[in-house]
Amino acid sequence: MLHTLFSLILLVTAQVAVPAQAPAPTAPAPAAAPLPFNATYKIGGSDVLSIKVFNEDPLTNKYTVDSDGSITFPLIGRFQVGGKTTREIETELTAALANGWLNRPQVAVEIAQYRSRSIYVLGEVRTPGRYNIEGPMTLLEVIANAGSTTPTASNTIIVQRYKDGLAAAVSAPTAPGDNRWAEVTRINLDELREGKLSANLLLQDSDMIIVPPAERYYVSGFVKQPGSFVLRPGMTIRQAIAEAGGLTERGSTRGVKIMRKDKDGREIEVDAKMSDLVKPNDTIKVRQRLI
Repeated sequence: MLHTLFSLILLVTAQVAVPAQAPAPTAPAPAAAPLPFNATYKIGGSDVLSIKVFNEDPLTNKYTVDSDGSITFPLIGRFQVGGKTTREIETELTAALANGWLNRPQVAVEIAQYRSRSIYVLGEVRTPGRYNIEGPMTLLEVIANAGSTTPTASNTIIVQRYKDGLAAAVSAPTAPGDNRWAEVTRINLDELREGKLSANLLLQDSDMIIVPPAERYYVSGFVKQPGSFVLRPGMTIRQAIAEAGGLTERGSTRGVKIMRKDKDGREIEVDAKMSDLVKPNDTIKVRQRLI
């Protein structure tokens, strides 16, 4: 009896002493690979498509896209491809052929030849103007072809693009700031230079790339190089004065004033601390020290 009781105590003690195993950490899901440029490119007039319908040699051929964005395809007739990706065309063409023509068709679409496209680059680049390009061309490549940005360029690049593939039927760029027919995308220049894929757009026909001038501020008074300067994000009064060469022998960090406009557009003068942030178009006034 005592032997049995002792055995039970040892069994319970052993079960309590063994800690419960923590569940194995779940491995993070792998990041989705970015789509290749050809998968995001939208077809336009004069592009040439290579369309293969498996086991249907008479349908397999190269097709030139007309100016209205359509092709003439056997069995179907006029088929709209403008403003669509190759994947979208595969899906829609497969559905059209399966609708009374072929049994379970398999379709593959590739871009055999890109049309000549016109890209417009304006603003703070060394060689603004119109650029004719063939094949896939990215935003970074076009900026490089335009001589890169100037030192006074903003940190934001604006890309205006016709909506829904309208460029296939239009031969002129969108007007800057006209959002009726255009989609506007703002790209961070630093992200573009760092190679972030989402910033490096694949350009479409008639895209307009606008590089605006950077916002500026002004420094006057007892600094070594008074004048106008490019405003960088998060810049403080102390950094702004340093950008102007620092104080002269008679300059003082006390009593610094800022001239800026209020929400009603009126110019006001405010007291400034050296840690305050500079705003666009601020004028920093550095006073003379008393002694």
